[in-house]
Amino acid sequence: MLAVLATKFAGSVEVLAYACLGAVGGALAFIDTAVRRLPDVLTLPAYPAVLILLTVAALTGGTIGALGRAVLGGLMLAFVYRVLEFVNPAGMGYGDVKLSGVIGMALAWLGWPVLLLGAALAFILSAVVSLVLLLLRKVTLKSSLPFGPFMLLGAFTAVLLG
Repeated sequence: MLAVLATKFAGSVEVLAYACLGAVGGALAFIDTAVRRLPDVLTLPAYPAVLILLTVAALTGGTIGALGRAVLGGLMLAFVYRVLEFVNPAGMGYGDVKLSGVIGMALAWLGWPVLLLGAALAFILSAVVSLVLLLLRKVTLKSSLPFGPFMLLGAFTAVLLG
C-alpha cells in the first residue's frame, strides 16, 4: 500500500502525509478486524501528524486552499459520522467517528469529489462484503462487521482514483 501511495505522490511532500495515514491505517484495519476497536493511541496522533505534513505540503507547494479544504473536509466527515453514531450507536462505533476526521482531511485535500467518493465507497464496500457473507452464510442479519477497514479501503481507493 505504501509503495502505491509513493508512486501516486512521487516527488511531492504530500507523500509523507499519505504514507503516515497509510501506515497507521494498515495497523488500524488489522486491529479493528481482530478486536473491533480503533485504539486512540493510533487514531488520535494521526490528526496532528497528517495536519502538520499537509501544512508543510501547502506551504511548499503553494496549495493553501487545499489545506483549508482538508481541515473543513475533516470536520465535515467527522460531523456526519458523529450524527450516524448518535442515531445508531450499535451500527457505528465512536472509534469510527474519530478515524473519520483524519480520513476526511486526507480525502478533501485532493478535492471535494474525492471526499465524497471515499465516504461513499466505505458504505458501498461494506454493503457488498456483507451481502456476500450473508449469501455464503458466514454471517447473519444480526451480525456486525468492523467498519474501520471499509473506511480505510474506501479512502485508499478514492485517493488512487482522485
